[in-house]
Amino acid sequence: MKHDFWKYKSLQLMSAEEWEALCDGCARCCLIKLQDDETEEVFYTNVACRMLDASTCRCRDYQHRQKHVATCMVLVGDDAATLRLLPASCAYRRLYERKPLLPWHPLVSGLRHEVHAQGFSVRGKVISEEYIHPEQLEDHVIDWIEV
Repeated sequence: MKHDFWKYKSLQLMSAEEWEALCDGCARCCLIKLQDDETEEVFYTNVACRMLDASTCRCRDYQHRQKHVATCMVLVGDDAATLRLLPASCAYRRLYERKPLLPWHPLVSGLRHEVHAQGFSVRGKVISEEYIHPEQLEDHVIDWIEV
């Protein structure tokens, strides 16, 4: 993998290894989102997918995640509708919008755990959907993620 590949390659042209390297490990994409039917505004909750290991901010079965959770968000290079659902800090969304990666991103900082140290991950901030009834999701809307 070439150094600084994200600066000159489009999302569509990245290799699988480069694509996966863009993930900063924040796990914000693993939070349950609500969308207003009329305005299409997206609201994040502090409720995480049941497959998320909240201590590591990683999926318990990433390779087979869609078998466990049919609605799991699978990203592709130019899917604007899906990328729009990601937080503004997400590398995939930022590159799609032609913005630079943030200073704490592991590819920039060189530090894999900087996303946690800077408080951008969901570590210590979420509860599993296993413990929340779907009718309670509105009670768990958060405002600490910029959409």
